[in-house]
Amino acid sequence: MRSAPSTVAPTLPLSSGILQALSHLPTIRSYPKNTVIVSEGDSTDSMYVVLAGRVKFFLSDRDGREIVLGTAGPGEYFGEMALDGGPRSASVLTLEPSRFAVIPKDEMQSVLAAHPDFTLHLMMDLMRRVRGLTENVRSLAMMDVFGRVARLLLELAVDQDGKWIVAERLTQQEIANRVGASREMISRVLKDLVDGGYIALDAGRIEVLRKLPEG
Repeated sequence: MRSAPSTVAPTLPLSSGILQALSHLPTIRSYPKNTVIVSEGDSTDSMYVVLAGRVKFFLSDRDGREIVLGTAGPGEYFGEMALDGGPRSASVLTLEPSRFAVIPKDEMQSVLAAHPDFTLHLMMDLMRRVRGLTENVRSLAMMDVFGRVARLLLELAVDQDGKWIVAERLTQQEIANRVGASREMISRVLKDLVDGGYIALDAGRIEVLRKLPEG
């Protein structure tokens, strides 16, 4: 059953100064591709800062169906809610070989105290993500699948030599997992966007040609 909004707002990448300081923490861990780092419902025991590689955040049910909430790369982080002691709210899987600086829960307060710029960054980022979640609820309640796909593509598009290219190469199933729809529905939506001259598809790459319609 897919009912999640399109994406969770990604974390703001840490500045090079903060990232350099955290890279000297005593616990650095490396994982190969397709490794589950944390699982939804696990006890929350640490925060992870991505030094290299890329991960995805997802929810899954007993039938193996999943909703992808977002991804993170170097300079981003997850597990910051370890401070409240609650269980993990989502699972995290490596999309490529990855390396992390790990901050155990019982050391987070001292690390935050030693790096006030990191503390301020977390506070501002959490507020930004709350705003993002509010927008996700709005899109889920007020947008149809067409609108949610359009929003996702616009969120991921970056300027590459004057062309707006969706940064991630997403399969139709991956798009479906992010917007809460079936792969068949995504296939129809993408075809409509291509036929309407809104996007172009080339070997898995999506180029946004003009402003996408909301529905």
